Formats: sequence, C-alpha cells, structure tokens
Amino acid sequence: MSRESIPVYDICSISREKGASEEFMADRLSDYLDKYYAQLHFPHRHSFYHLVLFTKGHGTHSIDFTNFEVKPYQVYFMVPGQVHSWHFAGKTDGYILNFSDTYFKSFLQNPHYLERFPFFSGIPEEAVSTLLGEIHQQATTLLESMLRYAGHDWKTYTDMVRVLLLQLFLLIDDSLAAHRHKGIPQQKLVLLRGFRRLIETHYRSIRLPKEYADLLYVTPNHLNALCQDLLGKTAGELIRDRVLLEAKRLLTNARMTVTEVAYDLNFQDNSYFNRFFKKYTGVTPDDFRKQFSH
Repeated sequence: MSRESIPVYDICSISREKGASEEFMADRLSDYLDKYYAQLHFPHRHSFYHLVLFTKGHGTHSIDFTNFEVKPYQVYFMVPGQVHSWHFAGKTDGYILNFSDTYFKSFLQNPHYLERFPFFSGIPEEAVSTLLGEIHQQATTLLESMLRYAGHDWKTYTDMVRVLLLQLFLLIDDSLAAHRHKGIPQQKLVLLRGFRRLIETHYRSIRLPKEYADLLYVTPNHLNALCQDLLGKTAGELIRDRVLLEAKRLLTNARMTVTEVAYDLNFQDNSYFNRFFKKYTGVTPDDFRKQFSH
C-alpha cells in the first residue's frame, strides 16, 4: 500500500480544541483560516466531508488538481480522500463545515443517501457552484443556525444540526436542479450512481466496461449509451478518469516511486503505466510530479 507524505487530516487533527467533536465542526471561514491556514495552505487530504460557502474573498482553491476562482456565494463540496489546497488573496470569509463519513449513518436508513446529491459525486466540476438570488440568503440563515448549535454542547444538538445540514443540501440541490437537464428517468440516475459506486470500489482491479455491465445486469452497449447520454463520456472514459485521478493522488506522495504507483494501481508493466499516463495527461508521471512539487 502507499505510504502517505501528503497530509491526511481528520476533524480532530485540525481542531485540537478541548471537547471538539470527532464527527462535526462548523466555523466562520475567517476564524478557521486564522487558526489553521498555515497548515492547510498546502495540498492535503481530508478523511471527512467538507463544505465551504464563500461570502467574500479572492484567490483560488484546488480540488483534485482542478483549480477554481474564489467568488462570493460560491459553494463547494468535497468527499473524503480528495486532494485540496487554498491560495487566498486578502480578506476571505464565509462558512465552513466538516462532518465525518459516519455522521448520518445512525440517522438515515439509506447509507448511500448523500450520493443522491450530484455535488457529492467526487467530481470537482459538479462540486462547485454559485448560489443565486434568495438561495444564498436562505443558506446563510441555515449556516448561522448551525453555528449557534455547534457553539453549545454539540452532543445535545446533534440531531438538530443533522436536520439543518440535510435541509441545506436539499435547498442547494433544488436550486441547482433548475439548471440541470430535467426529465431524466429515475432508473437511469440510479444506474449511473450504481456504476460510479462500483468504479470507486473496483477501479484498481476492474478496467473493462463489460465487467461492470455484468455486475449491473445490463449490456455493455446499454451502459455505454447511458454514460454518453447523461455525461457525454463513454463508460470506459469514466473508468479511465478514475484510474488517472488516483495516479495523480499517489504521485503527490514524494516517497513513492513511479514503479510503486504503477504497482499500486495494478499496472504490472511500469512502461505501460508511463505510456498510459502520458497519453491522457500530456506529461509523464515524473513530469507531473515535478510540476506539482513546483
């Protein structure tokens, strides 16, 4: 397995305050940055879900090697394991929420409930949006309520915060739905979520769309048509993109050789991994590592 050198933070390793919750943290972004920006400025991973709503500020933030410009009332979501960094210029403020991957387990009957929200897909482009009109005011009201409850004995108000958090997710999802293509049959969305879940579980060992189609009890042609219809990509491209993403994540570990990265991703031939990576990124693994370090 890989030996991590890029920091991996859990909620408690960031907030070392006495009595801090291991499952949930809410703070004003300006206060959070005053306390932790020095350690979180550089690329790092989270073991928890992460949400930030900017109310003011300038600069950039990066999610899994995709850069975004900071804008007022921009909101972004991250799932555990993603690589993240910040580069702010001047005063930045807003709200920040961190919650563990077990935070809703005992509260919701469906363990995969959060996967219904596109912004929790783990795809950077789907995780960042700007809240318009009254939506950002309603989101701010919910976040202020969460801050008040989080400022007390968090165990006493855990369920209240969970309800407010789910209300925030539903509010944002509903506002974004108006800009998404409507009329997609629910069974198609369920199948796509199932495919993505299988990729996340098996991308190291299963690379062929046919094998995933068999697991989903559909034909390869049906799976491919579904992906092209909803995402504009083939099933094979979704699998390949996930392998490339993990390759980039592993290459940020300076203590792993390229050969070790290739082996971790089940490429038995190091030269094949090098050709695969360069074909789809335009640079060799070594060059990517140098660019990232720089």
